[in-house]
Amino acid sequence: MKKRELGKSGIQVSELGLGCMSLPAERNEVDNVVSAALDAGITFFDTADLYDGGANEALVGHAIRNRREEIILATKVGNKMNPDGNTWHWDASKEHIMDGVKASLKRLETDYIDLYQLHGGTMEDNADEVIEAFERLKDEGIIRQYGISSIRPNVIKRFLQKSNAVSIMMQYNMLDRRPEEWFTKISEHNASVIVRGTLAKGLLTAEGLERAKNTQSFVSYNQSELYKIVENLMSNTSQLHAAAIHFCLQNQSVATTLVGARTNQQLTDSIQAYNMSIGQEELHALTQFLKLDQYEQHRV
Repeated sequence: MKKRELGKSGIQVSELGLGCMSLPAERNEVDNVVSAALDAGITFFDTADLYDGGANEALVGHAIRNRREEIILATKVGNKMNPDGNTWHWDASKEHIMDGVKASLKRLETDYIDLYQLHGGTMEDNADEVIEAFERLKDEGIIRQYGISSIRPNVIKRFLQKSNAVSIMMQYNMLDRRPEEWFTKISEHNASVIVRGTLAKGLLTAEGLERAKNTQSFVSYNQSELYKIVENLMSNTSQLHAAAIHFCLQNQSVATTLVGARTNQQLTDSIQAYNMSIGQEELHALTQFLKLDQYEQHRV
């Protein structure tokens, strides 16, 4: 599997990454999926302290414990669990970041994190305090690099301008092209895009039409528009799953595009799709069917 540099960090990540949020809750099953991903050349794994209240980090930590040196491990901070264990609130304070990383390290069974990400962000955050916390963790060797997971243009712009962030995680796929407006600016700040939502909740797979029937809307597509666009895409390519992955990777601003997998078969489907060859002409032809929206809220 090919690799790309994450920003100008020197860190090489696999073009296909594993989004760990959708992993099953059973330890042996997670071990199997993670092992299969590593064996296929996937080296970038992304989780968060919020997922299942930290249980996802613990599962990932157990699965990678004997192969840590093969992995670029990413997690996130900023959503603090409430005492009830079921709800959470936003906390981007330096204190919470410094405490949060300790808890994540313990659950992940590691002594460092390759990429630590702010899991959201608002203009009300004390950005200087957030950046100070990340820079301190870098200096201490607890994290190697940091970034942000956000779709808010005003938050992203401020973070890029003020920090040494190497990555911006954004939902991006054929049905949500809003991030394209910001790709050049992200690259100009020596950062990369980490894509989440590559397959648009399965709408860009062989199950696309069936899923479209049961989806009321997606971004700016209503149900009828959604069904029609998926139908058009499937009529113009025999490998929509592969086209969806290569659509994201065709821009060099993207370092890695995440896929989720609850089973080994789902993982295999995405790996096989990645390994398929999709030409630029085919991708260009498919793009003609797609909307090019922009973010309407949280503008700079």
